[in-house]
Amino acid sequence: MATNPYGSAPAAHAGNDDRESQSAIGLLRRLTDELSRLLRQELALATAEISRSLRLMVGAAASLATGGAVLFAGLLAMLAAAILGLATVLQPWLAALVIGAAVSVIGAVLVAAGVRSLDPSTLKPSRTAESLRRDKDVITRRQS
Repeated sequence: MATNPYGSAPAAHAGNDDRESQSAIGLLRRLTDELSRLLRQELALATAEISRSLRLMVGAAASLATGGAVLFAGLLAMLAAAILGLATVLQPWLAALVIGAAVSVIGAVLVAAGVRSLDPSTLKPSRTAESLRRDKDVITRRQS
């Protein structure tokens, strides 16, 4: 006697009880397969979102580091201007002070942009959360 993929006799040779239990077993196997596939897909989506968030964080950290370096250069220029100002009361110190202030403003803008990009809400896997919410709604509707 041949068997089906689930290891039982074909439905044509089985009684009504066997057919009902076979379909229940088949449905349970199908359900576990579908749930397994769903969980793998949700995990893949979460992984993709987390990877994207990490790439954004790396970019924000690079912007923050660059802004910090530029801000430091501005501070050095302003210190050089202060030294020149104390050394002589002529125009060169004023030019150095203006350049230092401008570089500091640029650095401050870069640092502010980096800090804004590091907002914790950008790390939240929102698409995964929404997808899981929809899956839960579908499952609860089908159980009703």
